Amino acid sequence: MRITKRTNIAVRLLMYCEANRDRLVTKAEIADCCNISENHLAQVINQLSQLKYLHTQRGRNGGMSLAREASAIRIGDVFRDIEGPLPIAECFADADNTCPLVSACRLRVALSDAAQAFYAALDDISLRSLVCDNPKLIDILRPQVSCTH
Repeated sequence: MRITKRTNIAVRLLMYCEANRDRLVTKAEIADCCNISENHLAQVINQLSQLKYLHTQRGRNGGMSLAREASAIRIGDVFRDIEGPLPIAECFADADNTCPLVSACRLRVALSDAAQAFYAALDDISLRSLVCDNPKLIDILRPQVSCTH
């Protein structure tokens, strides 16, 4: 299974917002710190805002912040919401499936089970657990931040 660039950017963006939760953060600072193109970042910001993960504020003093508590943001949900219902193999695609083995293939069942297990493992991880008590990450995202709430 391969995670898309968009999902990777979304998780980095959310971690940055949590590490800097005491203020609004800007697209430019996230792009610089997380090594992300501002164009890709803008698309992900828009999607996360529509999905109610981010609160955005326009204007001179604008920026963004988390729209939910980090402890309530489950990484499995973020992955599902960003990745969408992409088929993990051709046999999962209704329209483009040309595999003649579909009706008898046991691998399809195993792949489906594996994908469910993958997301279930991510459901146990909150955004807060990725950031808090992770001083090395905090040093990268924002020096001298403590997770006390």
